[in-house]
Amino acid sequence: MTTLSPFLIFAIVLALYLANSIKILNEYERGVIFRLGKLLARPKGPGVILVFAPIDRMVRVGLRTIVMDVPPQDIITRDNVSVKVNAVIYFRVMDPQRAIVEVENFHYATSQLAQTTLRSVLGQVDLDDLLSERDRLNQELQRLLDQQTDPWGIKVSAVEVKHVDLPDDMQRAMARQAEAEREKRAKIIHAAGEFEASERLAQAAEVIATQPLAVTLRYLQTLTEIAGEKNSTILFPIPIELLNLIQPKKPAGNDGEHRSE
Repeated sequence: MTTLSPFLIFAIVLALYLANSIKILNEYERGVIFRLGKLLARPKGPGVILVFAPIDRMVRVGLRTIVMDVPPQDIITRDNVSVKVNAVIYFRVMDPQRAIVEVENFHYATSQLAQTTLRSVLGQVDLDDLLSERDRLNQELQRLLDQQTDPWGIKVSAVEVKHVDLPDDMQRAMARQAEAEREKRAKIIHAAGEFEASERLAQAAEVIATQPLAVTLRYLQTLTEIAGEKNSTILFPIPIELLNLIQPKKPAGNDGEHRSE
């Protein structure tokens, strides 16, 4: 029975140790190395790096943009309306070392900070502003979150309020308000049309007053429109002005002869 020499055993152990010390980091990853508990000058990666355990300890940090869903928050607006609001935030790690050293868990810390900031900012606005000024509120939330996460080496690029859940009674009240607003606009448009029509009729009356034959022409046009329908028989009185147009005029000389006789 053959036995392995100590040198061969040592070589095998060393090979296994070196193989276990080889780490591969992707392009979007960085390795924060702690050597004997002390932070190295700069993070490692991407590519192949060596981590000599137990002397070294590596923490992987992703540099890609993280999309985090903020759970619905109970918010009371400035005008005392209780709503549920949820949002989504987009952030990424800009400084891996600070993200690991300055905060224990930057994912959890950013989530909690987003929830408290959401309640704080949206609780200072009215319900109408919450529904109509969504872009301004998103920018304000992004600015505050980015300012507070900057010491952690995290950049908040965007915050979007996804959904505002209103109580049922408030939804019914807003529906009645919207319906009343639409009726108001319809009445205003109708009144404006009546006013414009009255102005046109007044102008037409002025024209007809200066041109008496315009009434006769309008009368003939109305007869033509009704006759084209052929639905019923309608009797119209013939105005005197129309008879004067139809009746031929007598020559002036005939009148003189009649008088002379």
